[in-house]
Amino acid sequence: MADAPQGLRATEASERLQRDGYNELPTSRPRSIFLMAFDVAREPMALLLLACGALYLVLGDVHEAAVLLVFVLVVMGITLYQEHRTERVLEALRDLSSPRALVIRDGEPRRIAGREVTVGDLLVLTEGDRVPADGQLIEATNFGADESLLTGESVPVAKRCDGDDEARVYSGTLVVRGRGLAVVDAIGAGTALGSIGRALARTGTVPTPLQCQTRALVRRVAIVGLSLSVAVLIGYGLLRGEWLTGLLAGLALAMSLLPEEFPMILAVFLALGGWRLSRHSVLTRHLPAVETLGAATVLCVDKTGTLTENRMSVQALWNGRERFPAGESAEPPEGFHALAEVAWLASERDPYDPMELAIHRYGATHLARTEHEHPDWQLVREYPLAAGLLSMSQVWRSPRRRQLAIATKGAPEAIVDLCHMNPAEAARYIAAAHELAAQGLRVLGVARATWAEEAEAALPAGQHDFDFEPLGLIGLADPLRADVPAAIAECRAAGIRVLMITGDYPETAANIARQAGIGITSTLTGAELDAMSDEELTARLREVSVIARAVPEQKLRIVRALQAAGEVVAMTGDGVNDAPALKAADIGVAMGARGTDVAREAAALVLLDDAFSSIVRAVRLGRRIYDNIRKAVVYVLVVHPPIAALALAPLLAGWPLILLPEHIALFELLIAPACSLAFEAEPDEDDLMARPPRGRAAPLLSRSGLVSALLAGVLGSTAALAVTGWTIVQGMPLTTSRTAAFIVVVLANVTTIAVWRSRRGVGSPNRTAGWVIVGALAALGLLVGVAPVGAVFGFVLPATEVLLACAAAAFAYVVGLLALRRVGG
Repeated sequence: MADAPQGLRATEASERLQRDGYNELPTSRPRSIFLMAFDVAREPMALLLLACGALYLVLGDVHEAAVLLVFVLVVMGITLYQEHRTERVLEALRDLSSPRALVIRDGEPRRIAGREVTVGDLLVLTEGDRVPADGQLIEATNFGADESLLTGESVPVAKRCDGDDEARVYSGTLVVRGRGLAVVDAIGAGTALGSIGRALARTGTVPTPLQCQTRALVRRVAIVGLSLSVAVLIGYGLLRGEWLTGLLAGLALAMSLLPEEFPMILAVFLALGGWRLSRHSVLTRHLPAVETLGAATVLCVDKTGTLTENRMSVQALWNGRERFPAGESAEPPEGFHALAEVAWLASERDPYDPMELAIHRYGATHLARTEHEHPDWQLVREYPLAAGLLSMSQVWRSPRRRQLAIATKGAPEAIVDLCHMNPAEAARYIAAAHELAAQGLRVLGVARATWAEEAEAALPAGQHDFDFEPLGLIGLADPLRADVPAAIAECRAAGIRVLMITGDYPETAANIARQAGIGITSTLTGAELDAMSDEELTARLREVSVIARAVPEQKLRIVRALQAAGEVVAMTGDGVNDAPALKAADIGVAMGARGTDVAREAAALVLLDDAFSSIVRAVRLGRRIYDNIRKAVVYVLVVHPPIAALALAPLLAGWPLILLPEHIALFELLIAPACSLAFEAEPDEDDLMARPPRGRAAPLLSRSGLVSALLAGVLGSTAALAVTGWTIVQGMPLTTSRTAAFIVVVLANVTTIAVWRSRRGVGSPNRTAGWVIVGALAALGLLVGVAPVGAVFGFVLPATEVLLACAAAAFAYVVGLLALRRVGG
């Protein structure tokens, strides 16, 4: 190119974005507030409140009906706020997880969200990219695209700048090889993909074990609640002849037993968990992965860029005779210039790989403006890296030479193979490579060849047909991230095994593993892995901590072998070939900084900073979220029985109705924020990362935990019934009995929040829980202490002796709850 492409001006792109809208389809838009409101109005609790209001109207009690209508609006408002908050979190995560696009604007490359691409943008497309919009290629080098999403044909389509369809790229397709430059001419619904409505359609997901467990629990409790409600209705009708009162009591009992909080707990906790993970540089693409994180038993991680800084630099040169301790500033002697020159020529012109960037940087520093720099050479052909031959070659034409120059670099054993070395020469070459690798260096071999220019049309199909001359070795270093050893130690304390997978030599991999603190029990190579059966691999992986000389295609076998051994596997990856393993892993983790769109879309999590410590933070947060879900579910199981007991007792004991539907709705106003706010904000337990991972099929609640929760519910029911029964036996008015019952249940609620949310004790920090408790107590004071407010709900300010009885019952409940908390955990 004579001139560098300039692309759109930033101001022009902004104007077009305002004029044409975002590059997205209608199916990817979030739910509107009206649709959410309609969904909330269909919730069981809202329907039960409406049914009770209608029944009050039938009974002629307009006041009670109006109170219930207000409650319907309040409950709907709170639920709608929670839904809207969750939707906002999900929308923020959707924005982050949308494919990224590299465009040229104002002459500079700029990475933007795919939805911000506009007509006229200049797209830079490389292998592994998801094309964000339709466009016309103006430059293409060995370019191929997978268009199966549009055509159903799995064979990649070769693209070139001339021709019609061959020059077009389409939104949603994948670049599988080469590089290209395209001008966008259609976005959003105007693309070929948009016209057939297949772009961002939502796909169904398989429920996770936690979702299945909560659904089963809700189903069982709902069946019990419905049965008891029908029994209460029939009991009132047959024993007292009060069918309408029985219907009201049955509805109140159904409301008291309805575990509507369980689905809300899952939705809110997982959505906010995804948001919290994003604040730790981890993007959650599939929210159920948040639950799975806490169960991870093996973390399979790449070395480069995850354990290391992904900031390679040339550290050593070996020209076949002597070694030069190279560095960024050390000037290499003349005898090493050819080695550095050919390594430079064997690299991509515009590299992205950190090793190639290091070689480019070294060449630009030490060979620029010398006879070893070739700005006027033309790239004729590229032989890419292949699974069977770990080397890449580039064929160059020089305006001053009659022969084509072939530069190659790759794994030392691949260079030995290409150069057809004799056994003695090969042994010396490999020994030098092992010596460099043992010092923690990534080692590449370098070789060169020539080809008659007049035979350019007959360039061979493979690299083996060239007559290569070995030039030596290059050693590159990538320093370990400073926070990795501490993160590895945290994994070991948590019972999580770290398995490092790398393409490096075993010596290099072992050196880095020792620095990181990974216990080196055994090392496996990619070649050894290929020679094993699946059963042999499963057995061998139990003792392996490092897999060296591995290629991406082997990751899928590793995942399946570990899962066959019962492990819960987290696997990292960044390339197109990593996608199957990321999809198959229990937790696929894609690299956000250097990863391809294909890898990101296959993964459940995306590391925005590519750091191993971010994975460990995600595991910690995943365990915390699961812990807090359990606490919230236990809280629901503890606080509902006292309400149900007060709704059922009048029929069994011959009392008047103590709790009416509006009183149960008042309790729901406390229970809902306690579930979705107080417990969700609970900090880590002290031993969170000192426990072994939970089992894959571990129940949400242990047997002892479930028994403790039910006993706590019985304890709360006993306290509430004791005070209520005492007031009735004393002949006190119904309003006094109702107020006393309400006070005891509210105090039991706030006590449960304070005691059960943490094993560290009541004083553990949780500002949100503190505000929920203070708000509940303030509301209780308002309802009982302010006569006009209390009159709306049939409450009065009880006498001192009643208040003391309520306090005594609450104290007894606290003592019993603390004892159960200690036993039940």
